[in-house]
Amino acid sequence: MDKKRCAWCNTRNPVYVAYHDNEWCQPNDFDQYLYEMLILESFQAGLSWECVLNKRESFRLAYDHFDIDKVCAYDDAKITQLLTNRDIIRNRRKIDASIRNSRIFKDIAKEYGSFSNYLKSFAGEEILYETGKTTNPLSDAISADLYRRGMRFVGSTIIYSYLQATGFIFSHDEECFLYKGK
Repeated sequence: MDKKRCAWCNTRNPVYVAYHDNEWCQPNDFDQYLYEMLILESFQAGLSWECVLNKRESFRLAYDHFDIDKVCAYDDAKITQLLTNRDIIRNRRKIDASIRNSRIFKDIAKEYGSFSNYLKSFAGEEILYETGKTTNPLSDAISADLYRRGMRFVGSTIIYSYLQATGFIFSHDEECFLYKGK
């Protein structure tokens, strides 16, 4: 018998199932991962996560395997290359924001010793267990601070999804085989 998964997980998409089963809501405080996920989540604005996830490998190639130093140095020629890459989301505002957000991410990581430390300054060390939400006071606070610092496409809903993706919030449905009570 197949395992019961969260209602949002398209079980016909093996990439989505693997993400749900092995990655989503799993604590990961490695800055390289936190960076990749923040860039990907910012591209989700107005789209489905499945759409972004299906293009993840193409994003990795287009964004130099999310080498933050390389992304921070992107110039007009690289932006043009990204805008013509049919394998990624070609939204000029999101591409510009991804480069800007990369520079700010790097500054925050330097200021706090790591981006993980920055997130923990809001979230603490405990994982938050909740389902059925798209924002909360934690995502509101982080989003507001990131906007204050100059990031874009980091609204509270995007940050809430990001916190779920990186394991700061655990949100598997009660019916899901991965559900854990509080």
